[in-house]
Amino acid sequence: MTDSALAELSDTLFSVSVALYSVALLAFCAQLAFGRRRARDRELVGAGGPVVEPPLEAAPSGGNRWGLLGMGLTVLGVLAHAGVLVARGMATGRLPWGNMYEFATAVVLVAVVAYVVLAVRAPGLRHIGVFVLGPVILAMVGIGLFLYAEAGPLVAALRSSWLAVHVTSAILGSGIFLVSGIASALYLARTRRSASAPGADTGILSRLPSGESLDRLAHRTAVFGFPIYTFAMIAGAIWAESAWGRFWGWDPKETWMFISWVVYAGYLHARTTAGWRGRPAAWVNVVGFAVVLFNLLYVNMVSTGLHSYGGV
Repeated sequence: MTDSALAELSDTLFSVSVALYSVALLAFCAQLAFGRRRARDRELVGAGGPVVEPPLEAAPSGGNRWGLLGMGLTVLGVLAHAGVLVARGMATGRLPWGNMYEFATAVVLVAVVAYVVLAVRAPGLRHIGVFVLGPVILAMVGIGLFLYAEAGPLVAALRSSWLAVHVTSAILGSGIFLVSGIASALYLARTRRSASAPGADTGILSRLPSGESLDRLAHRTAVFGFPIYTFAMIAGAIWAESAWGRFWGWDPKETWMFISWVVYAGYLHARTTAGWRGRPAAWVNVVGFAVVLFNLLYVNMVSTGLHSYGGV
């Protein structure tokens, strides 16, 4: 295929992935609406990762069938989503995250892949599929409408082998933090309802994993993403020294990445500090992800600095 044909294929797969995620979202909505919560269908996150206790009933409920359909469509969406970047990379002959369109597309892909892996290991986590795919679809639509860039060569500032190290690790860390932030937000909603209506077990929130499971999911994903994000910051400093002759210059992008790193370090510390566990720590995690989003969107697209080329 020619480069133009590959670029067109990439654009087509972008639309296909949005369509597949949208249908998967409907299936997950049906799972929440029509599924029933079993006595022991409760998710746990133990030392070896998320697992699920075996249900008392052997036959799958209608909600579980909808959940399986949603997972299948999500996996197909992931394949199409990955194809967007693969085709874009083949069309341009470079790593497919040289501008904000490609970078943001890759971050969202990492988030969906992280969710799929977790949901496969702990089937009960399929119940949060609505709350993962909803933001994913909104993000994809926004990326397509406001960040789209034609396939082309890298700008001069990004023509470095450090692109594969710094930007790749930033993509991985940011995508994992997305899942962690959603889990903390759901934990806050779940525990607030339990506190306001103790003993009640009806409604959509009652079909979510337990508050303990959501809290542990948020913590474990943050623990996994934090060293990757730390490495991204260190690699960026090394790249900055090579490109600009200094490791750190308090450029807006550098400053806000450091602020987000401090917030996540505070969250992980809060999880081990008496008085900050539970809801206070979850709020810190949500704030951390809000700072990451601010850094990705506002700092790249609105503010000026040495990283202003990130918006092209």
